[in-house]
Amino acid sequence: MSTQSVHAGRLPVFPKPQQIGAAAAAFCKAQPVLVIAFFAAVLTMFIVPPDAKYLTYCNRTVLIQLFGLMTAVSGVRSVGVFDAVTGTLLRRTGTVRRLGTVLMLICFFTSMLVTNDVVLLTFVPLTLLLRKQIGAEKNCILTIVLETAAANLGSMLTPVGNPQNLYLYDYFRIDAGTFLRVMLPAGAVSLILLLLLCRLLPNTVCEAPEQENSQIHKPRCAAYLVLFALCLCCVFRLIPDLLLLPAAVLTALIFDRSLLKKVDYALLATFVCFFVFVGNIARIEAVSNAVSHLLRGHEILLSALLSQCISNVPAAVMLAGFTDAGTKLLLGVNLGGLGTMIASLASLISFQFYRKSEGAQTGRYFRVFTAVNFGMLVPLLLLALLFLK
Repeated sequence: MSTQSVHAGRLPVFPKPQQIGAAAAAFCKAQPVLVIAFFAAVLTMFIVPPDAKYLTYCNRTVLIQLFGLMTAVSGVRSVGVFDAVTGTLLRRTGTVRRLGTVLMLICFFTSMLVTNDVVLLTFVPLTLLLRKQIGAEKNCILTIVLETAAANLGSMLTPVGNPQNLYLYDYFRIDAGTFLRVMLPAGAVSLILLLLLCRLLPNTVCEAPEQENSQIHKPRCAAYLVLFALCLCCVFRLIPDLLLLPAAVLTALIFDRSLLKKVDYALLATFVCFFVFVGNIARIEAVSNAVSHLLRGHEILLSALLSQCISNVPAAVMLAGFTDAGTKLLLGVNLGGLGTMIASLASLISFQFYRKSEGAQTGRYFRVFTAVNFGMLVPLLLLALLFLK
């Protein structure tokens, strides 16, 4: 064997340009909001060059709270708590309508504690497994769409229900009583509308399949619940965020290191990029004044409309720095999660699961999703505008 061939065999293999391009395209497709936020931040950095003030842009508390919540919820989910609870509930259903209603209610109430995206990651696949029990494809689609709307609307009732709530609750220093007073009426009306929409499901007989009784690992479950309790204490400002961060990391390292891989770092990076973007925009006086003037008195409507285009999490981060009406902005971005499929990124989770399922009818799904979401958005938005006029 020649020396040249030996050295040739040791040469590093670099990816081809086509491979790099394909990987970049796949990343952009998977994380469009992060990519947009990154380029928006970079663009403003040419206008406002990096300096010491950049260190004040990022809301460290929100980032740590999100990290802790994602770690805790992933842990609770991994030990089978959700499966045990839902298995018991599903075995008590007897009709397609009741099954759909139970699934919707589970998504509505659990999203208050474990965030809307985690709820949909858990229950939409379960619904697809129950497709035979649900019957016709249109019933399956309507069930998933109602679950999605329920997760988005139920999550608005607590500060930990979704990322935008967590951010706005901390940014405007909203107290728990005010938060509940503002969000509860919309939440109650939302639940009534969802229950009425469940009546569209047929009242035909079905039987949920028996599920195997799996043992829950009690020590791990207890540790994750303690971590979740610490997250709530941090959100309600009972403990400092710098105590939560090591607690989350140590819990994962001790009980299940794979939890650290399940954290949505793309979401955290998206927040950082938007923090930079908004921080720089706020320092451009002409732009800052124009946005503040446009937003004043129209926080609910404009935040809901902006959410339709860029989703409600970035809308909340972008607009928070230009208004003092935190509660109106809070209500607007949460209701704005209804409407288009990108209004809430959690809605895309449901669609992706359904799209990849066997025999998926994506056209029908889009029509049902649009009809249900805008059918709820319009009356809820009108009520909110009248209620907080």
